[in-house]
Amino acid sequence: MADRTAFAARPLDGVRIVDLSNLLMAPYATMILGDMGADIVKVEAPEGDPVRGIGPQRHRGMGAIFLNVNRSKRSIVLDLKQSSGLDAMKALLKTADVLIYNRRPKVMERLGLGYETAAAINPRLIYAGLYGYGQNGPYAAKPAFDDLIQGAIGIPRVAHEVYGHSPDYVPTAIVDRGVALWAVGQINAALFHQSRTGQGQRLDMPMFEMMAGFMLGDHLAGETFVPPIGPMGYGRMLTPDRRPYETRDGHVCVLIYTDRQWRAFFSALGRQEDYDADPRFRDITSRNENIASIYADLAGILRTRTTAEWLDLMDEADIPAMPMNSLEDLLADPHLEATGFFREVEHPSEGRLREMAVPSSWSVTQPAPSRHAPQLGEHSEEILTDAGLDAARIAAMLSTGATAVPSADPNNH
Repeated sequence: MADRTAFAARPLDGVRIVDLSNLLMAPYATMILGDMGADIVKVEAPEGDPVRGIGPQRHRGMGAIFLNVNRSKRSIVLDLKQSSGLDAMKALLKTADVLIYNRRPKVMERLGLGYETAAAINPRLIYAGLYGYGQNGPYAAKPAFDDLIQGAIGIPRVAHEVYGHSPDYVPTAIVDRGVALWAVGQINAALFHQSRTGQGQRLDMPMFEMMAGFMLGDHLAGETFVPPIGPMGYGRMLTPDRRPYETRDGHVCVLIYTDRQWRAFFSALGRQEDYDADPRFRDITSRNENIASIYADLAGILRTRTTAEWLDLMDEADIPAMPMNSLEDLLADPHLEATGFFREVEHPSEGRLREMAVPSSWSVTQPAPSRHAPQLGEHSEEILTDAGLDAARIAAMLSTGATAVPSADPNNH
C-alpha cells in the first residue's frame, strides 16, 4: 500500500508533531493525532522502538503491536548522542507545532532537549511530556510502566478484595491507552490555544496522577466530603456478583440500571408485583445500598435460561445486554462487520494486513489513516531534507550512524 495521500481534509491537516516516544502510551496518542491529519515525525534511536520486536511478525522490527499503533507516521532515525543527530533534532523543532516525548524530564535535560532549550528554538512549540509521575513529588525520578501504575492506583488490590483471587492486573494496557486518550484531548486544547495566540507552552501529563483521578472518580465516595461521611468505594462496582452472569449454557453481560429498566425486567418475567413490593428497588439510592443482595438474586435468576433467551428478552425490553465475546469473536462480530471496523490493506513490506478503522464519524473532516506503519528510518532522508539539511550533510550522518535508512533485507531492520 502506497502512502494514502488522496484523502479529504482532516481536522489536524497542517499540524506537525515531532514524536520522540516509544513503546505504547505516547505512540498510541500520536497515531490518533496522525489519523486526525497531523504530520507525525517519529524519531527513533538507531535500534528502533522496542515495540517493533514484539511478535508475531513477518519481518524483524515490524511486529503486530507496532503496526497497530504507528500508522499515519513517518520514521526518522536520529542518534541523539551524536552532535549531528542532536542538531538535526533541533532543526526539526524549528517548524514543529508539538513535541511529544515519554522520557523522564531529567533525561530530556541530559539529552539537551529540556523545555527552556526547546522553547528558545521555537517559542510557539507545545512541549508535551507523558511520563510516570509529577515532578514536584517524591516519585519524580521513578520509571513507570502500565503494570506499575495499575498497582499504584489500586486496581489489583481492589480486584483481590472483591473476588478473593490473587491480585491481578487488567489484561490490557488500560493505563497506557487511558493516559494516551487523555493526552490527545490535552494536546488538541493546547493547539487551539496556540492557533488563537501563537503561544507555546509546556504540558506535563503524569500517568500516576491522571490514573489516580480515573480510579478515584468512582471510588473516592465518602472521602469526597470533609470530614468523611462514609468509606471509600462505589458499592455497585465492588460487589462480587458484578461480573458476566452464568446462564443455562454460558454467560451473558447485563446491566439493569435505571428505574425503567428494572421495572421492564420484572415485567418481562411476569413478576411486576415482586418489584413493586421490594423496598430495595425504590430508587437508585436504595438499589446501590442493597446492590450486593440485588446482584446475587439477579445471578440466580439468570441461571434459569439460555444466553440466547436472555439476550432476546433484554432486547425486547430495551435493557442493556451483550454476549460475552472472546477475542476471536470480535473478528466475526456482525456489528463490527456492518460498520466497516476492520478492513484489509496492503503494506509495502509486510503484505496483507487487517486494519482497524477510526471509531468516530465526522460529517466534514473525517479522520482516517494516511500512511502505513513505517519501517525503521523509512523517511529519514525525506525528513532531513525537509528540515533544510543538504545532501552532503545527510550523507555524513548516514556514514556515522547518526541517521539510518531501512536495510534492503527486511529481516535486518
